[in-house]
Amino acid sequence: MGDLHNAIREAESLLPGVPAPDGEDDPRWQAIITVADYLYEGTDPAPIWSFVVRWSTDADEDLRQALGKCVLEHLLERHFADYFPRVEHQARRDVGFARVFCACSKFGQSEEPDNALKFDALMLELRGWV
Repeated sequence: MGDLHNAIREAESLLPGVPAPDGEDDPRWQAIITVADYLYEGTDPAPIWSFVVRWSTDADEDLRQALGKCVLEHLLERHFADYFPRVEHQARRDVGFARVFCACSKFGQSEEPDNALKFDALMLELRGWV
């Protein structure tokens, strides 16, 4: 599949960019999906976390949706215990990141009962703010 750092560089060369016209594939989304695919290969998630944090701040709504749905929710799916405290901290200090989190759904580890309670509580808290 290649190298994560190259995938991040390729994605960043397209970002922030503009959304593709309706009905067309968005190369930004495709590049973001390629970055997220590394979560399923046992790759260190730290560079992927940094990628989401960096681009959530400047993102338009379409890009925030891509970061949330294609990357952050899958990071939490596999690395909830390590990353949810970071998500809480970042979401409470950065409205762009909060909007990325609000685009997420629960999968995998996020669905475990204790984790789901934390996830849902943060979602409820942020929805009153964003």
